[in-house]
Amino acid sequence: MSLLQSKHWGRDVWLAFKDIFLVSSLPGSATRISVLVLASLYLLQIYRRKQRTTPIRGPRSPGWVFGFAKTVLDSTTTTELYERWASEYGPVYKVPGIFGQSKVILWDPKAISHFFARDTWLYNQVPFNKNVVRATLGRGVLWADGESHKRQRRALNPALSAAAIRNLTSVFHDAAHKTATAWDGEIESNQRTHCAVIDVQRWMNHISLDSAGIAVFSHDFGALDGNDSDVVHVLNAFGSSANFSNNLVILAQNFPSILKLPLPRTQFARKFRLIIGKICQELLSRTRKETETGGAAQGDKSCLGLLLKAEGSGESAGLTPQEVIDEARVLLLAGFETTAVTMTWALVELARNPDVQTKLRDECLEFGPTPSYDDLANKLPYLDAVANEVLRLHAPVKEIPRSATQEDVIPLSEPMRTAAGSFTESVCIPKGTVIVVPFAALNCSVSMWGPDAKTFKPSRWFEEDEGTRGAREALHGYRHLMTFGDGARMCPGRLFALTEFKAVLFVLVRTFVFEMADGPGVQIVEGLGMLPRPGVVGSAEAGSVPLRVRRYEF
Repeated sequence: MSLLQSKHWGRDVWLAFKDIFLVSSLPGSATRISVLVLASLYLLQIYRRKQRTTPIRGPRSPGWVFGFAKTVLDSTTTTELYERWASEYGPVYKVPGIFGQSKVILWDPKAISHFFARDTWLYNQVPFNKNVVRATLGRGVLWADGESHKRQRRALNPALSAAAIRNLTSVFHDAAHKTATAWDGEIESNQRTHCAVIDVQRWMNHISLDSAGIAVFSHDFGALDGNDSDVVHVLNAFGSSANFSNNLVILAQNFPSILKLPLPRTQFARKFRLIIGKICQELLSRTRKETETGGAAQGDKSCLGLLLKAEGSGESAGLTPQEVIDEARVLLLAGFETTAVTMTWALVELARNPDVQTKLRDECLEFGPTPSYDDLANKLPYLDAVANEVLRLHAPVKEIPRSATQEDVIPLSEPMRTAAGSFTESVCIPKGTVIVVPFAALNCSVSMWGPDAKTFKPSRWFEEDEGTRGAREALHGYRHLMTFGDGARMCPGRLFALTEFKAVLFVLVRTFVFEMADGPGVQIVEGLGMLPRPGVVGSAEAGSVPLRVRRYEF
């Protein structure tokens, strides 16, 4: 590629020579020579950077203002688009976004592994995401990068370890049994049909909130008992698509000041921070008082209790009291939203696939009444397969964007054709490039999961597909899925989420039979909320997922 073929070369040269002309008009030949030398070095640096940068192919923008930004927010088409673009333009390609800017999409497994090995260090969160996280959750582990992230993550890990979650498994069972009792009451009140149409989305929200409240804070929000608290209202509002505008989400990525407007989304974020902050402060005060008097605080197995003990013993690697509160916010919101969404999708898939539901029920009934943490992890293989398949098809986080803090050379699994027509085994990107790893699309890609990749098929977890195994195994996330991410930012609460998910599903599928309320042909789509929640097409109630539930008769 010649110097004049560089995309921004003409603009850079004009701006540089404009500055040279203004400065070189100053009196004194020495000044003029110095300016010319510095300017020449600057232009040479630009030229070399342009020469090193790999010209990447990608689709032509449909418009300068939004590009494909609106298109990729539509979760019904994004998976197919990303895969088609990878097939057409190569495993690393660029997608035009707002105001002519582009994002680089990674589809190549080796490139993705390289990226995750450098996440939080060479690749940082984009400013929009950092602003949203700070406004909602504070400066906790989801906000931090580099050394700050490493320190906070190290302090958080013991509270989410296998040993900690093992002590919390009974909390998840209790929430599921409380739900089963409530559903039994609704079914018994319909003696004519012996079934009830239940909004499982709402109940999964309640299970997740009460479980997270007890497990994270040792605080029962009482959602399963009908307590309509401020926390219930705020968290349900976060999941509602009614509080989101596609255009505002897109524009705010380039104009962060939009986030300061009194929009419903920002108001809910502010209210959430205040409410959870107050609960954390109350628990903090109570724990310190109990510790001083030798009370029950020593037996507190909650995540926040463990964090507070680590802070007090100096084992928290310098976690400040405010950071402890911010981590608690992260644990509550992440535990509520992601698990509620995933469990709702699980019940929908079981209702749409009665043969899978029957096979899962048979395994759970044969096992016994109350599996332990280790039983859920190792002794219920079909439950594990169903959970994995739900996580594969319905990843709560669809993609992650990161900004390169410096120039990087990304290796590829195989040579790729560039926009200049040559082939390369690596891609050089300049500082400031926005990189995107499309979690959901990779999880459903034919190249990694075979021709039936879009189909709900738990049996795939017992089969070996030699044709796609190599591509999958290059990804080192949980079960080679992107659902929990990978690298330094791999979801720290994955054991918490998996254990709750399996414990709740175990109890409910043993007890009830699930069917689509309006017949097997009803269409379920993903709505735009904080996370893409399922919803029934044409439903008058946004965010509602009604299923017909009846008691299983032995």
